[in-house]
Parts: sequence; C-alpha cells; structure tokens
Amino acid sequence: MLDTANYTPRLKAAFASTIRPAMKEEFGYKNDMQIPRLDKIVLNIGAGAESVRDSKKVKSAQEDLSAIAGQQAVVTKAKKSIAGFRVREDMLLGTKVTLRGDRMYEFLDRLVTVAMPRIRDFRGVSGKSFDGRGNYAMGIKEHIVFPEINFDKVDEVWGMDIIICTTAKTDAEAKALLKHFNMPFNS
Repeated sequence: MLDTANYTPRLKAAFASTIRPAMKEEFGYKNDMQIPRLDKIVLNIGAGAESVRDSKKVKSAQEDLSAIAGQQAVVTKAKKSIAGFRVREDMLLGTKVTLRGDRMYEFLDRLVTVAMPRIRDFRGVSGKSFDGRGNYAMGIKEHIVFPEINFDKVDEVWGMDIIICTTAKTDAEAKALLKHFNMPFNS
C-alpha cells in the first residue's frame, strides 16, 4: 500500500531538484519566486449533442473524468437556452475538474508517459497552443487512452480538453517549463 504521508510525485520532486535550477539558469532569474511553475490543470469533457438527447451521457462522462482525474468531476450546465441546438437553460452539457498540487503532477506524469504514447498516429503536440500568458491548451480525441478507463465498459468515446495553467509571464517561459516536464512538442 502507498504511504501517502511521505509520498512526493515524481514530477514534483524533479521540479524541485532539476527543473527549477535549469529554468533559473536558462532565463537568468534573480529570485526563486520568479521561476515559473505549474498552477493548475483543468480537464473538460463536453458531452454536447449526445447530452441533449440522453442526460445519462453526462453522468457517464462525469464518471469517466472522475476516474481519470482521481477526484470528483463537476457537471457543467447551460447558462442560457439556444433553440437551434435544442438546449434549455440549466441543461447538463458536460463535466470538468480542476487539479492542483500532487494530483496535478501525477496527472501530468500519466499524460506524458502513459496516455500520449497510446494515441494513434501521435506525432507530438502543437507548440503553438499557448494563449500569450503562459497557459497551454490541448485536446485529446479519445479519452480511452488513459489506463484508468476500462475499454470494455465504455459506452461512448469522449473527446477531452486539457488546459495547463502556469505562472509564466510569456509563452516562451511556459514552453520551456513544459519541455522540462517532457511534453512532446512537435515544433
């Protein structure tokens, strides 16, 4: 059994021992508090059109996302009605979860070392998906690449949005930080 009292995630330990000094040297930070670090990771599954026809689909997406994240996912609701999409106000549309601390480092480790190599025809992630303020967004077409999902029990394959928020001020700093975490950029 895992002793959680004395357990530190692998990437968190790597950040403290090797990544932080490397970033300080690379960008010439004078203070340790200037060094960018991970702030949070937000995971989102939008059930969309399927949820309009069957509200149980959102519950299925919520269970899958909770299994992937290791904490309870929150159901998202429509803010206003849109007749063209047959969406009513407060209708269940998707699910999301925000990871911080140790769970965030554990998820990033699983994403880079386990899930991404399982993606079909994977050639790396785009290095251009930064927002200008040091946050990185990416999408996965199939949530079944995560080992927590039992492929035989999946009734629907969901796409997933993954947003990695950092304390970096620029995209170059954020990209360097994620490269140190072994994020496989293709450009």
